[in-house]
Amino acid sequence: MTLHVVAELRVTAGNEDRLRTALEAMIEPSLAEPGCLSYQPFTNPNDPAHMVVVEEWQDADALEKHFTTEHFQHVAGVLEGILAEPMIIRRLIAE
Repeated sequence: MTLHVVAELRVTAGNEDRLRTALEAMIEPSLAEPGCLSYQPFTNPNDPAHMVVVEEWQDADALEKHFTTEHFQHVAGVLEGILAEPMIIRRLIAE
């Protein structure tokens, strides 16, 4: 059973492009990680300050390892300075 992750982010005004660039830079290194099956950021067409990342991981261990990678730590630092509110991360499984 795989783990699906939905991360919702809202950025401060004027930082929409910076958020999109940071999340797009996560695609390639995340997909190269063992256990990452998909990683795709989406922009809300009605609200460019709102982005959602939809991910699929082989299991919870793979996701936890993702949180320790250099690229995740880098983007976490970028997000810390531009998010308008804390990121919401939902972990979902199909039953």
